Amino acid sequence: MTAPLHDTTADAAPTAPPETGGGRKIEGRSLKQIAWHRLKQDKVALAGGVTVLLLVLVAVFAPLIVSLLGHPPNDFHQEKLDPLTNLPQGSWGGVSGDYLFGVEPNKGRDVFSRIVYGARISLLVAFLAAVVAVVLGTLFGIMAGYFGGWVDSLISRVMDVLLSFPQLLFIISLVSVLPDDLLGLTGTGVRVAVLVLVIGFFGWPYVGRIVRGQTLSLREREYVEAARSLGGGSRYILFKELLPNLVAPILVYATLMIPTNILTEAALSFLGAGVRPPTASWGGMLRDALQTYEHDPMFMVFPGATIFITVLAFNLFGDGLRDALDPKGTR
Repeated sequence: MTAPLHDTTADAAPTAPPETGGGRKIEGRSLKQIAWHRLKQDKVALAGGVTVLLLVLVAVFAPLIVSLLGHPPNDFHQEKLDPLTNLPQGSWGGVSGDYLFGVEPNKGRDVFSRIVYGARISLLVAFLAAVVAVVLGTLFGIMAGYFGGWVDSLISRVMDVLLSFPQLLFIISLVSVLPDDLLGLTGTGVRVAVLVLVIGFFGWPYVGRIVRGQTLSLREREYVEAARSLGGGSRYILFKELLPNLVAPILVYATLMIPTNILTEAALSFLGAGVRPPTASWGGMLRDALQTYEHDPMFMVFPGATIFITVLAFNLFGDGLRDALDPKGTR
């Protein structure tokens, strides 16, 4: 006869939780921790983020930076110009220890100071226009995706019309008929307000389409059905259940919209529809450089390089943020 099999189940010791090599227990990570870990691994995105932060600090502390490293942006330094050609004296457009980026041809203004102050206009218009676009796009997009029916059809048709509208031509024609005093704003304030409102107004359909598509998917999820079955109203479901799950794509698209707004503002200033002189703007400096770039190319190189670096930094950071917040990412 064969001996009865011994039951080892009762003698087995309880299984201990897995430990890492250092003897520590494995702890779960939240979605924010996972996203931050992914973002830290992307060195290119971090470099873009650091550059963006530096540009914001430059815009905020422009008066302090100019007082330490430059000269007032609207002061003329004719002594730095050649009396015969009105071009900067010296090589590289007059670059020196006192004038880090040289001086402006014909007028002798400090190029470094004007670029620093130009960052204020470009970043202010870009950020505020992105805020307007995100607020309007999120509101209308979530309503179209959740309610559907005629609400979705109406909002979608409005988005199609705005996307086909010639934005630059509208801004140019609007700015040309605006008074110098509007709603308590004067001069540059009027131009900045118009640029922010118009760029943001024509930009919200891009955000609205993304939010609408995400809402169409999220409204069928179990937690939305559970909230609806427990008596949750439309406002509660929209802003308490759906909106928190839309923060990631909205944030990513906002970071990618800002560089587009910077290019739009620069293009409008280049065409003469942006802020008025003598207020410094990167696009306005490029427009002024057209007259002298054959003899002094550095006056075009510095503002052009600043726009390029700024847009590139925002795009790199936005791409890295998108990869970090993507739950289906493989990294």
